[in-house]
Amino acid sequence: MSTRAVEVAAALVICLSLHATVDAQARRKKPAAPARLPCGNLVGFQVRLDRQGFSSGQIDGKPGANFTRTLSAYQTARKLPAGTPDCATWEALGAGSSEPDVTSYTVTDADMKGPFEKKIPPKLADQAKLTTLGYQSPMELIAERFHSSPALLAQLNRGVEMAAGREIKVPAVKPFNADTKPPADAAAGDISIQVSKQESALRATRADGTIVFYAPVSSGSVHDPLPPGDFKVVGVGWRPTFNYNPDLFWDAKPADEKAKIPAGPNNPVGVVWISLSLEHYGLHGTPEPGNVGHTESHGCVRLTNWDAARVASLVKPGTPVHFR
Repeated sequence: MSTRAVEVAAALVICLSLHATVDAQARRKKPAAPARLPCGNLVGFQVRLDRQGFSSGQIDGKPGANFTRTLSAYQTARKLPAGTPDCATWEALGAGSSEPDVTSYTVTDADMKGPFEKKIPPKLADQAKLTTLGYQSPMELIAERFHSSPALLAQLNRGVEMAAGREIKVPAVKPFNADTKPPADAAAGDISIQVSKQESALRATRADGTIVFYAPVSSGSVHDPLPPGDFKVVGVGWRPTFNYNPDLFWDAKPADEKAKIPAGPNNPVGVVWISLSLEHYGLHGTPEPGNVGHTESHGCVRLTNWDAARVASLVKPGTPVHFR
């Protein structure tokens, strides 16, 4: 399906997530001291899980709900005792591997050049006046590229100025590029998608139950609950526009008007929209990766942009999608 065909018309407008400035959040939050573990460390666990297809959303070095659920999912899949980041799990994740958990990255001229949107207005009508909803700073761009929270990047690079040619420390994961549509993953085979409202998680599994990918999600709310049922993928739209229709939002203001929001990683549905056979519902990205798994949505299934892109590479029209 073409991007134009899925330009997030009525099917997308039910999935709004409000935008927040991640750099401001990073400046407000003082990084916590890393927790002491019997083996490894929290950043290392999150990085290694991510590399094995078990995403905990933003890599932040914190023992939050997303990490706990992802760790337990990995341990269960590997038939390990579930619950804590122990030495057995650290060994299973490749304790003896020479691949680092944190690696060096040289900031490029393109990283610093942008263009950047210094301020993204909260009102959708004002967002519609912009030509793109790109990143707001080099920090936000690089943090998202390496699946990281801006606060963790700041912690890893204390006293290091963000500048072209400067070498910085980043999580050693496969970089995400918001400008490049991910190719289909032929090695994944035929999969199905399961979304658990109770667990706030998405699984992509093969017919034998093998987990190909796991990630935290936000899905539904009291006003827009995730409807249980069995559906199918209809199509995938990369860098979609967002057509806001206030008639479809329970919390819309009387003065709100229809608005067409430009594409970009800070678009209300992020960089990808996976449309489903269930009207008005889809799987999509978000401009607020730090909120995934922690806040409710307007009904749809919201992932970080890099996780949504990964799911997009795994599905095709007809892929089964189960909401539970």
